[in-house]
Formats: sequence, C-alpha cells, structure tokens
Amino acid sequence: MTIDDYIDLHIDAEPAFLRSLYRRTHIERLYPRMCTDHTQGRLLSMLTGMIRPGRIIELGTFTGYSALCMAEAMPEGCHIDTVEIDDEYADDIRQTFDEAGYGDRISLHIGDALEVLPKLLATNSYDMAFVDANKRHYTEYYRLLRDAMPVGAYILADNTLWGDKVTDESAHDPQTKGVKQFNDTVVSDAGVSKIIIPVRDGLTVIKICRK
Repeated sequence: MTIDDYIDLHIDAEPAFLRSLYRRTHIERLYPRMCTDHTQGRLLSMLTGMIRPGRIIELGTFTGYSALCMAEAMPEGCHIDTVEIDDEYADDIRQTFDEAGYGDRISLHIGDALEVLPKLLATNSYDMAFVDANKRHYTEYYRLLRDAMPVGAYILADNTLWGDKVTDESAHDPQTKGVKQFNDTVVSDAGVSKIIIPVRDGLTVIKICRK
C-alpha cells in the first residue's frame, strides 16, 4: 500500500458523483492528472467550509472536479465563477454541474483567464480564489487577484511544487519558470500570510492581510 492509498483510506470518503467524474476524466480526457484527486479535493472542500466565501473565482476548470469540491462546501448564497480556456468540452462541463445539482450556482466562462479575469473582477467581489490555469501566467493572475480582492480574502494556488522542479536549478522551461516566479513573488509580499501544503503537487494557501 502506498502512502497515498493509506491517506485515501483515512480521510473522508470521496462522494460518488466526484468518484464517477474522476474515473470518466481518466477514460475520456488527455492529461487526466490535471484533475484534482480525492485527497486534494477533500482539502479544497474543507478549506471552502472554513473560509465560508460569498463568491469564488476559479481559474482552470478542466472537467469541473475542483469546482464541485468547493461547491459542496460553500455556504448558502455563494456562487462560483470558473474560467476554462478550452471550449471543446464546455457543454459536458455544464452538464456535469447540472447533474451534480450545482448548475445554478456555478457559472462557466470560456476564454483565456488573462482576458476573462479582469472583466469578472470589475463586476464581482471575490473572497476566495483557486488558481490552476496556465503556470506561465501565475504571477499575473496573482497580481490581478491581489489588487482586487479585499483584506481577509484567500487565494489558493495549485501545483506550486511543480513535480519538485522548483528546486531543480537546471529546469528552465516556461511553466517551471512561471511557478518559481510566482512562489518568489508571494514569499516577498509582506501583506499576505502564506503556506505551501505539500499535498499532491503543492497547494499554496494565501491570506490577504493588508493592501
């Protein structure tokens, strides 16, 4: 038994609709590892329940697993705006949200996050963000969110250990450089508290303490 298997057996069970979505993702989609897994999903759900946001912004929907993890724990009246650049599966994603019972509380926006995010931030106030889009642009996403979100808001960023490539001095590909730049930007920001949780590929939890 691997340590991941052991953890899965000693945390809250994966809801049936998420387990089905995870299996379908691995059967039908390329790069299925992009999908949030059971352990990280339970963490996302718990953090959402602890933060109790009024509105959530997600960058990088993929098949909708992470959005549904947050949706199941969000308080009454909360809404999620989730942004996905690939329009090929838009209908499937919306159907998945509907079948899970959250179609009226999750809005899917198709487009490049760098173009869609400013428009959403101009018309909505968010107190929780989950960033899991193009790693090259993590720092740009962070700056947009940091400027717009209020004190007390949380930004969660996925893949911030990036397969341990963040410690590899020979790794200079654009995505690794993007994650490294993001991590350096966050750690140098004295106005936020931050922690990297080494679950799966690294999840950074950031709380805005002052503007």
